[in-house]
Amino acid sequence: MASSVISSSPFVCKSSQPKDLGFPKSSQISVHRCQKRSISRKIVSVMAPQRSSSTTGSVKTGMTMTEKILAKAAEKSQVVPGDNIWVNVDVLMTHDVCGPGAFGIFKREFGEKAKVWDPEKIVVIPDHYIFTTDKRANRNVDIMREHCREQNIKYFYDITDLGDFRANPDYKGVCHVALAQEGHCRPGEVLLGTDSHTCTAGAFGQFATGIGNTDAGFVLGTGKILLKVPPTMRFILDGEMPSYLQAKDLILQIIGEISVAGATYKTMEFSGTTIESLTMEERMTLCNMVVEAGGKNGVIPPDATTFNYVENRTSVPFEPVYSDGNASFVADYRFDVSKLEPVVAKPHSPDNRALARECKDVKIDRVYIGSCTGGKTEDFMAAAKLFHAAGKQVKVPTFLVPATQKVWMDVYALPVPGAGGKTYAQIFEEAGCDTPTSSSCGACLGGPADTYARLNEPQVCVSTTNRNFPGRMGHKEGQIYLASPYTAAASALTGHVTDPREFLQ
Repeated sequence: MASSVISSSPFVCKSSQPKDLGFPKSSQISVHRCQKRSISRKIVSVMAPQRSSSTTGSVKTGMTMTEKILAKAAEKSQVVPGDNIWVNVDVLMTHDVCGPGAFGIFKREFGEKAKVWDPEKIVVIPDHYIFTTDKRANRNVDIMREHCREQNIKYFYDITDLGDFRANPDYKGVCHVALAQEGHCRPGEVLLGTDSHTCTAGAFGQFATGIGNTDAGFVLGTGKILLKVPPTMRFILDGEMPSYLQAKDLILQIIGEISVAGATYKTMEFSGTTIESLTMEERMTLCNMVVEAGGKNGVIPPDATTFNYVENRTSVPFEPVYSDGNASFVADYRFDVSKLEPVVAKPHSPDNRALARECKDVKIDRVYIGSCTGGKTEDFMAAAKLFHAAGKQVKVPTFLVPATQKVWMDVYALPVPGAGGKTYAQIFEEAGCDTPTSSSCGACLGGPADTYARLNEPQVCVSTTNRNFPGRMGHKEGQIYLASPYTAAASALTGHVTDPREFLQ
């Protein structure tokens, strides 16, 4: 039996030889649960290859989810970590910041009159620098519009009226949330995007990763990309999720455990009973921040939760895959989630982990709730739930930036459970928050000086976003504490970094 090494954290167990850990069968990833489900006929269940002995006694090597997806996309029967393979791309996403450059490279290399490989597999989503008077930012959207018209791109979510985002029926908002809501995320596929947080889509059991403009220009012309197969780290999260924890706490805990370089060019595969209990939006939060650990991609085995979400948004057939029982993992981490506490990432790194209660003396100037990480419908529901439970008003400016138009509409239409029919928006108003604003990436990455809620002064901010490097939200001397929506809302009520259990228990 291989020896196991207990890390400094009391909540995680790591082994460099995962197949020798002897985990109980319930923690193993199995395709059989997919076979037993009543699944739409458009889904093709993929059986895990079985161990079979030949006359020489050889055993077929198992593959992880990511290896299977990439092998299929490369039209190969087997791949191993380190293989360089040409992969067929199912979906390419780009946005207003990188799209003009990607299309520019495409035209330079393939010709001014060249046509993209498939106009129905390209998704263009303006979302970064939208609600601004900055002429260069506005021009980026205009350039994208010209390219999409020229190439007859089917999925271009345009915005023309910057004065009222609701006047733009095609406009969506933050690309990573919109991709899911519009049915572009499907199990077993390869989704690439010119944004590092494209890894969010791994929540749907697909290979999703960010690429640069040069690679995107090549994909536009060929539908292919050269990729090195990453090794896979496995994170097994078991136990009942405490009512005061969210997926943001889980991923900050993990990044704090392995560091911002701990998963460099590796797959982070998440499994366990806790993962199975998470909603799709919470799974998206988990996969969203694997890049903050250096990960190539994050992935979660698809199940009924995944299938229900996807089938309600697309009729495109998909093929889920699962890691084999004899697949090789470079490391296993196991967490007992029932013992975890709310955490934050202190300035200036996502791995600068600390318990929220340990930072209670940190005075803050503002709170920001939004982004692809923390601006989804359930993120705002959590904040509204805590505000309602507290029955108090915020002590610092609290900015609310719904990720997409749909999230914005949910904020104004959906009632908060147990709040007597009050909507999120009504509770936010009673708590003294800023009025929920137009959907976009907003101040998550700073942006032009007139970006809503941008840090234009050296202030301290508790934020549900994903990065807290110097200058990330604007001012170089700003201090950003990354936190869950619960922790962000609790901190808004006290004016200090606050453990949400002060209001939820």
